Amino acid sequence: MVSSNYKGFVYLLHPTPELWTLVLPHRTQILYLADISFISTLLELKPGVSMIESGTGSGSFSHSIARTIAPHGKLYTFEYHEERAKLAEVEFKAHGYGDIIKVHHRDVCKDGFQLENLVDAVFLDLPAPWDAVASAKKAFKQDRTGKICCFSPCIEQVSKTVTALEQNEFIEITMYECLMKEHMVVPVQKLSFQDLIQEAKQKKLNGKDGSPVTVPVKRRLGKDEPIPTAEEVEESSQLMLTSRTPGETRGHTSYLTFATFLPSTAF
Repeated sequence: MVSSNYKGFVYLLHPTPELWTLVLPHRTQILYLADISFISTLLELKPGVSMIESGTGSGSFSHSIARTIAPHGKLYTFEYHEERAKLAEVEFKAHGYGDIIKVHHRDVCKDGFQLENLVDAVFLDLPAPWDAVASAKKAFKQDRTGKICCFSPCIEQVSKTVTALEQNEFIEITMYECLMKEHMVVPVQKLSFQDLIQEAKQKKLNGKDGSPVTVPVKRRLGKDEPIPTAEEVEESSQLMLTSRTPGETRGHTSYLTFATFLPSTAF
């Protein structure tokens, strides 16, 4: 879309949960794509799934869940803070998820979910998720297996949550930490076999007469040199692809504790 004075332009992007995560009003700390995708995979989310989320927070994960379980799935999201619950509900309706997401204002650690035999998956992002595990167990569909995930920043929270999961007969209890590390692909000059032989000879001579060693080094391409394509690198006998990581990477966000609910018929 070009501006009215024809001196600039704007790209209009179709709204997605990923874009909303980047621009949403931060009422709380939020989940980002790395954790969202990992959790969605291990909870086995797909169209038609019914799920519980607590707490709603800023609604970042809620949007991704709704898109994944649409069009016939249901998300029951719980938030103890009344104002946050109201704002999230307004956003869900404005973004077309009003029929999929049902918002409840409730402290589930004290009052429970008050749902039974209804959902396939549960996600708990709470200060004390262990207090909601027993209520979550009742909310699972009792004739099939279900998945639960607890998002906890501190390892002490994980310990208490695992104890509660074991006491409520959940199985396959596993904890993960999701860390991202970026690898930058860099083309460099290859060292030939002759270079390696020369290096060995120089090292041998250095041991005899103490002369300095000149070691061939992989040369990174200069700023003014064009970066070759992958096909050009494969065809070239002088280049090879290596990877390097930046000095700083995204650190710890949380521990993700997963477990499986067994149906009552399994006992």
